[in-house]
Amino acid sequence: MRHVNSDKRMLRVDLSYCRERWITFLMEPYSILAFLPGLQMGQGLWRVARNQQLQQEGYGEQGYLSREQSRRVAASNMSHTSHRKHVQGGIDIYHLLKTRKSKEQEGFINLEMLPPELSFTILSYLNATDLCLASCVWQDLANDELLWQGLCKSTWGHCSIYNKNPPLGFSFRKLYMQLDEGSLTFNANPDEGVNYFMSKGILDDSPKEIAKFIFCTRTLNWKKLRIYLDERRDVLDDLVTLHNFRNQFLPNALREFFRHIHAPEERGEYLETLITKFSHRFCACNPDLMRELGLSPDAVYVLCYSLILLSIDLTSPHVKNKMSKREFIRNTRRAAQNISEDFVGHLYDNIYLIGHVAA
Repeated sequence: MRHVNSDKRMLRVDLSYCRERWITFLMEPYSILAFLPGLQMGQGLWRVARNQQLQQEGYGEQGYLSREQSRRVAASNMSHTSHRKHVQGGIDIYHLLKTRKSKEQEGFINLEMLPPELSFTILSYLNATDLCLASCVWQDLANDELLWQGLCKSTWGHCSIYNKNPPLGFSFRKLYMQLDEGSLTFNANPDEGVNYFMSKGILDDSPKEIAKFIFCTRTLNWKKLRIYLDERRDVLDDLVTLHNFRNQFLPNALREFFRHIHAPEERGEYLETLITKFSHRFCACNPDLMRELGLSPDAVYVLCYSLILLSIDLTSPHVKNKMSKREFIRNTRRAAQNISEDFVGHLYDNIYLIGHVAA
């Protein structure tokens, strides 16, 4: 009797555990993975306790029940349990599962039945292609101007048309299509792409406006952009002035510069022009630091060239004998004698730990 009571207590504890897991599964379907181990353990204890109870009720000489008899007894027991739960006001698992299945058969949630703020928040996570597909179902919601305005400004951060009064019949969805077509045209032929933007009134014919557009756009092909900036030095000048290198360490500022204006693959006049413009801009953004370190734009130019050469030396697999920190300090101070040894050493550490400045 002591063993039987112990098994019954274990059974009550385990069934309460299974009941909690079932409720969790009804609320969160993926939690069935956490429920399975407890269910298997509960089934095992249920069989042991139930057979012991049946043996005491007169079935002891027959041993365990046959499979068919056990199935009938279990079905009868579950029906009584279900009826008892209805009477006691407990949770009817079968009813909840049936209700959940009927809700799943209804399909997706109708966004038009939700509050507008929630519907717009859900649709704001879609890209342009998915938003066009969503407009086939929820036309009024997916064609909302605020959604397409957000897509335009998140992809093309600056356009001259943003700051103008919209013309008659203006639509941000139509503007997105024009911006996308113009970007594809630019990636094929930069001059034709810029002319397309101007013909549609998206960009003004101004180097500063073109520079802002390039600075705030990430969909332009960097190789075509490099060719365009090499030809349009006036746009390049305005593009450099848009960078703010205040309180930045020199290698980090150089990396940011080359992320927007990609360096050429070979040395040449264009690379020298980029480094010269960067040196003057870096000094203009950090006048106090330049006075403290005693650096001029020419000295920054020398340091930038040294950093590029060091980056190639440390990252190239073709260079077997890597430049040491002592060699870098000696070579750099030989070209620019006013630079402190500690500052040059920090430059070497930055390249060694972080990597190439023009990657």
